[in-house]
Amino acid sequence: MKIPITKTVLDEKEMAAIQEPLKTGWVVQGPHVKAFEENFADFTGAKEAIACSSCTTALHMAVAALDIRPGDEVIVPAFTWVSTANVVEYMGAKVVFCDVDTRTFNIDPDKIEALITSKTKAIIPVHLFGLAAEMDKILEIARKHNLGVVEDAACGFGAYYNGIHVGHIGDMGCFSFHPRKAITTGEGGMLLTNNEDYAKLTRSLRDHGASKSDLARHTGKAAFLLSEFNVLGFNYRMTDMQGAMGIEQLKKAEWIQQQRTDRGKRYDELLADVDWLELPHVPDNCEHGYQSYVCMFNPEAITMDNVDKLHDLRNDLMMRMEEIGISTRQGTHAVTTLGFYQQKYGISDKDYPNAYICDRLSLSLPLYAQMTDEEQDYVVSNMKSIAEDVLCAV
Repeated sequence: MKIPITKTVLDEKEMAAIQEPLKTGWVVQGPHVKAFEENFADFTGAKEAIACSSCTTALHMAVAALDIRPGDEVIVPAFTWVSTANVVEYMGAKVVFCDVDTRTFNIDPDKIEALITSKTKAIIPVHLFGLAAEMDKILEIARKHNLGVVEDAACGFGAYYNGIHVGHIGDMGCFSFHPRKAITTGEGGMLLTNNEDYAKLTRSLRDHGASKSDLARHTGKAAFLLSEFNVLGFNYRMTDMQGAMGIEQLKKAEWIQQQRTDRGKRYDELLADVDWLELPHVPDNCEHGYQSYVCMFNPEAITMDNVDKLHDLRNDLMMRMEEIGISTRQGTHAVTTLGFYQQKYGISDKDYPNAYICDRLSLSLPLYAQMTDEEQDYVVSNMKSIAEDVLCAV
């Protein structure tokens, strides 16, 4: 049996939808993108939704809208996908890494304030794997120091914090529609905000800095005149085929999220007796979106002295599972272990110990809406069996 790490939920409706722009001839950002934005705003409860080409480009627009400049500093978690830090570099600003909480994998809010200087301009909390960061504490710190807050909600679809869908709790929030996410447009992203000024600016930024979109220009009067360009923008537009696909994906979103949640909770039950695996932690004020089911491999108390030994054991377990057709992954990487950032900032692997532990010992299990009980049982039973052999020396 082959068990992938995830699967997209696609059928003939997406196939039909992406053909509609082809039939009309309007394949660039157009009416389907506009409708997708409106539907996404409705789903999340945000006032404004701005579609773009990826979550990375959404994050780039967000930090540009905050007017991040060379010499500024932006605080990001040390354990996250590399693009969270990269967008700060794109602006010529300095990335300031903050260690994470190993229980939630998210930025540790108790470590943020000590990192703030006169140059700090923003914080980018990440709702990693579908669990919301501690936004109340983060916003309190941000308000105290007059800092912008951009939520990296790449994994945040279906995640709620105090009953609010993530992505419009801070100034702006950014989502991914990569195929590993709950809903997909292939590649693609969305920026949410409740601030009309940020919405207006980011709509311009995604389209080279144009004062109005091609759709608005071509469907209005004097279409022969080009737009004004008063800001330096990018080409981060979403195509109308992607927008059409996103509309159909949102129609399935409630079912997809319920299935993923059910599978996550079933893993909790199946793995309740496994003492060498720390299961995902979900605070009472959060609803996990279960973009991934990420655990911590901890057959013994983790220290910086034994983390590398345990890492080898985790990798042995994952390799043996791969050999029988079960895909697993580490949660994500600690950006502070990556060559570019180590060389630029003179940091080493263990300068951010919790991020390093998460990098070395996180373990993501297969999770997708179409997963059957048989498939899930196969994952768990084989993992338990393999672990008995791998851990016999511990």
